[in-house]
Amino acid sequence: MDQEAAGSAQDARSVPVCYRHPDRETGVRCTRCERPICPECMVSASVGFQCPECVRGTSRSSGAESGGGGGSGRSTAASRPRTVAGGTVTADPRLITKILIGINLAVFIAIRADSSLLDHLLLIGEWPPKPYTPTLGVAQGEWYRLVTSMFAHQAFWHIGFNMLSLWWIGGPLEAALGRARYLTLYLVSGLAGGALTYLLAAPSQASLGASGAVYGLFGATAVLVRRLNYDMRPVIALLVINLIFTFGFSGIAWQAHIGGLVAGVVCGYAMVHAPRRHRALIQYGTCALVLAVVVLLMLVRTAQLT
Repeated sequence: MDQEAAGSAQDARSVPVCYRHPDRETGVRCTRCERPICPECMVSASVGFQCPECVRGTSRSSGAESGGGGGSGRSTAASRPRTVAGGTVTADPRLITKILIGINLAVFIAIRADSSLLDHLLLIGEWPPKPYTPTLGVAQGEWYRLVTSMFAHQAFWHIGFNMLSLWWIGGPLEAALGRARYLTLYLVSGLAGGALTYLLAAPSQASLGASGAVYGLFGATAVLVRRLNYDMRPVIALLVINLIFTFGFSGIAWQAHIGGLVAGVVCGYAMVHAPRRHRALIQYGTCALVLAVVVLLMLVRTAQLT
């Protein structure tokens, strides 16, 4: 749909819609041309947000004014489109989400083909339980299970629910944060969920799944929606529904959900609220602090079990 058609669709509705994505309502406008833009089209500017066309126009004019040689390259790089969190705007804003889903599906297929593989991937404190001498588990030094369990699923409904949630929530969040920040958020949230499970669950209780990481995306999405002054009610309703499922049914590792959610909120807040001057340092520094807490929880629990 061209810009004229998008404008006609917008006029027919009471709520503005993105001029590039007419199916998406938005309350944010480009500070240069004042056209409505959705989170995927927002490019962080010195004041507010700009649309991709205005940013590209600024980049071209900056390059022309600087002349030839290295000056043009530096000016163009400085005007490169950025996301709300300072990440680079890319042609495929869902690439990392697609890769994560692909890894989860590949591991699921491998487990279905060889069920014994699951014993080496799931998260478990120690096995067998006392009074027997444990021979495997995180307490026995198999910390890698915090990572492998994030990509392991056994039931069709489990992987189906997690991957649908990852696609619906992860895609827009990746577009808003940028690839590197989004992947960091996903991994840190998953590790935090695994660490809390290891700390609070019974040592012989096994857990697996991407739920901790997905809940981290939920938390970061809530922070982003609040930052952009969007309607919080849909996000809150979705979180409440998921928390009801978390605590209303047995066999669900609520520790992973809560740990991932808290980590997602903390890291997400740093991602979208960090001041421009030291943005990357604050964003990745906050994620590093969360990882330090994860390591501390692991050491505390391991000392209790050994």
